[in-house]
Amino acid sequence: MDNNHRRRDFLTIGGMAAAGLLDRSAPAQTPGAPSNPVTARAMPTRNLGRTGYRVGIFSLGGQAALERGQNEAVAVPIVERALDLGVNYIDTSSIYGGPERWSEQYIGQVMKRRRSEAFLASKTIQRTRDGSLRMLEKSLELLHTDHLDLWQLHDIGEPRDVAAVFARGGAMEALIQARDQKMVRYLGVTGHFRPEPLAEAIRRHPFDTILMAVNAADKHHFSFMETLLPLAVEKQMGIIGMKVPARGRLLQTWTPPDLERQRHSWEGAVIAKTPGTLTMREAMYYSLSLPVGTVIIGCDSIQQLEENVALARDFTPLSEQQMAALAERAQPVSKQALFFRFVSRG
Repeated sequence: MDNNHRRRDFLTIGGMAAAGLLDRSAPAQTPGAPSNPVTARAMPTRNLGRTGYRVGIFSLGGQAALERGQNEAVAVPIVERALDLGVNYIDTSSIYGGPERWSEQYIGQVMKRRRSEAFLASKTIQRTRDGSLRMLEKSLELLHTDHLDLWQLHDIGEPRDVAAVFARGGAMEALIQARDQKMVRYLGVTGHFRPEPLAEAIRRHPFDTILMAVNAADKHHFSFMETLLPLAVEKQMGIIGMKVPARGRLLQTWTPPDLERQRHSWEGAVIAKTPGTLTMREAMYYSLSLPVGTVIIGCDSIQQLEENVALARDFTPLSEQQMAALAERAQPVSKQALFFRFVSRG
């Protein structure tokens, strides 16, 4: 079978999964798991891989407003409103918001009262066992919880990352210890730079989930959809999509910052001079038409959050032809929409 046929079959299977036609999954909900009573009527839900957890197709990412310092008045209400609207998965990390870990702080303010409503995920950027366990201890403190539902290796992008975390005394030892001691329920791996190291990581260990960058520009540079996504499907992992609008760079409504500001920011790995080419609906529906359980998107305001939940509520899978057309429309801005794949990693 040639590559075009394989790709077509994969997208067809992905669309069927997105529509729920391939859901042969287990129970209505995982015993003992968080449960947001609003989710089922707020948006479609899907299985998060082998965990059996039913996750809403739109989930809240811990960046954007949630990683800005001294931004509690904006960030905390976004988390509150997300739960009110039926979001039942929240993703953060030990490095979002710098050394103060603002993202975990803001989310923790809500988790004090509403921990049972959200599947809570955080990450370790540390590559050693001891460093990762210290990160986890602080995450639990800031998030006001005694356990995470998911703990993930953050940003596995190069072979050296894989070698480090799987080495003796590496971060994998911390993940396994934390799971065995019930500090975390499930283990995951994340990345957005290159697909091959992530593929190697999930061959080495049966992670429960993978968080990967998949947007409409993906096929144009270092594609994750080509080989990594099918491998994760084969392994029945919970697949979480990120970088869906590429921090806005994929969207028609985005205004490029001035060039000097871009050059001094992480996003400035690729200097963008034009807006994107897609609407938020098109960007989100492209990613959701892939075999993902959910997509995480950071929000700058409650209005953005509400718009994203409304899009999730009305989602129907795109056809192969519609997805191909969106990918082609994304091509002229594909480098700026995949800026995170061009960042120098030293």
